[in-house]
Amino acid sequence: MNETPKGLKKGLTNYGDQGFSLFLRKAFIKGAGYTDDALDRPVIGITNTGSSYNPCHGNMPQLLEAVKRGVMLAGGLPMDFPTISVHESFSAPTSMYLRNLMSMDTEELVRAQPMDAVVLIGGCDKTVPAQLMGAASAGIPAIQLITGSMLTGSHRGERVGACTDCRRYWGKFRAEEIDAEEISDVNNQLVASVGTCSVMGTASTMACVAEALGMTVPGGASPPAVTADRIRIAEQTGAQAVELARKGLTIDKILTPAAFENALRVLLAIGGSTNGIVHLTAIAGRMGIDIDLAGLDRMGRETPVLVDLKPSGQHYMEDFHKAGGMATLLRELKPLLRLEALTVTGRSLGEEIELAGSGFAQDVVRPFDKPIYPQGGLAVLRGNLAPGGAIIKQSAADPKLMEHEGRAVVFENSADLADRIDSDDLDVRADDILVLKNIGPKGAPGMPEAGYIPIPRKLARAGLKDIVRVSDGRMSGTAFGTIVLHVTPEAAVGGPLACVRSGDRIRLSVANREISLLVSDQEIARRAAENPVVEPTAERGYRKLFLQTVTQADKGVDFDFLRAPKSVGKAPE
Repeated sequence: MNETPKGLKKGLTNYGDQGFSLFLRKAFIKGAGYTDDALDRPVIGITNTGSSYNPCHGNMPQLLEAVKRGVMLAGGLPMDFPTISVHESFSAPTSMYLRNLMSMDTEELVRAQPMDAVVLIGGCDKTVPAQLMGAASAGIPAIQLITGSMLTGSHRGERVGACTDCRRYWGKFRAEEIDAEEISDVNNQLVASVGTCSVMGTASTMACVAEALGMTVPGGASPPAVTADRIRIAEQTGAQAVELARKGLTIDKILTPAAFENALRVLLAIGGSTNGIVHLTAIAGRMGIDIDLAGLDRMGRETPVLVDLKPSGQHYMEDFHKAGGMATLLRELKPLLRLEALTVTGRSLGEEIELAGSGFAQDVVRPFDKPIYPQGGLAVLRGNLAPGGAIIKQSAADPKLMEHEGRAVVFENSADLADRIDSDDLDVRADDILVLKNIGPKGAPGMPEAGYIPIPRKLARAGLKDIVRVSDGRMSGTAFGTIVLHVTPEAAVGGPLACVRSGDRIRLSVANREISLLVSDQEIARRAAENPVVEPTAERGYRKLFLQTVTQADKGVDFDFLRAPKSVGKAPE
């Protein structure tokens, strides 16, 4: 029986002679100064996502050094390699447009190069999901290392951090509550160090979700980027990668339906980003696991928000870390978790919770009976406006607006929004519902975070802080407000959202999980026939591939050909 190739013998380039292929590979790598002893060890690939355009990954050199140290101390050979690096605010038209490309880059480089396990180093919003998607498809042993959150700053005596406070201060500036000098001053303080957003935005959400999935070493989610704790986690990650390689603990043994159920539970309990459900759906799809939105909503009714972090609460990620991080949260959630789920340590989640000890007094993670919010942060809405579902982050919404009926004020696309939102002539009132079309997966393309529609300037000047907003796009996990997102199907493919007109009545009922256009089915059909949708196309390149193959939000906005060919289960089960 032939032994499965390991180390440098894996995935030999095809020259028609395997012996020569290995001989040639060794000859070239020895040009870098490696000895035969080094080359005979387990090979651990390490993704290098450092980039001058990505300050969230600004600690990459230190992380790489620490991971390599951990690999070598455990007897492995570390080999770092570059991949695409995607930063939220430096990616046009949106980072989501490039997430799938990064996943393909990660998958194919993991497949193409010899490695017995891979360390995935990511942090900024779309990098961690892209890496987990790619690794899930590649199928080898893998472990996630989070870059870590930034530190908080101080503005005129007030503690601030990106990016909930970015939006809060920009809202004040738009409302003319602060002047140009102050907005310039606070701009220098919002991001106090390298690292990801310091609130429970998408980056922090995916860090917590990755640990809940069992894909990081224990405690891997919360240490800030510039701390010694983060560097120690990196060293431990390198050592654990060698163990994964030796045991052959492949990613499919970790990313099970039970693991995804735990991740969904944590997503709800942290008041996590709405983006988290899109990313989890895409990662699960790579394993052939379907995320059941109805099941997620059932879980939400029994899972309170326990983590007191902005935008749902008051604290920041460094506070969560000092409060014990994920171990503290998982201990509270233990009765609701699938404790049998395996982690990258080779132990179950239940075993890891026990090993973490009994905890200590803190005020960031609330006890189960004294939550920040009585239900999970996210709720799934349905109705004739969103037959495929929509999402609202109820824990960051205005309670007075969650049962609301109002007149639609419609913007056909982002350009229309930009042209009219600040006009004093805009026909809009505080009890209206703002509707933005054509910012979905295909409409934008890439489903940008434009769902956080700004409050019209004339209402902001009058002191309005929230208004109901509806779109087929996304919003940043750092954002807040009564905002209905991910309306599916999107307007650009002929979803009912395309038929909404200014003056129509829309009903939002979070209690009934409803988002409805109060127009008859016959009238909606008549409007659709009068104005047939022409789906966006492109002539060439990645945009053509994207528009031809991207799925809707309920399928993770992944490319249809990247999903696992067979469905093997669902989460929650």
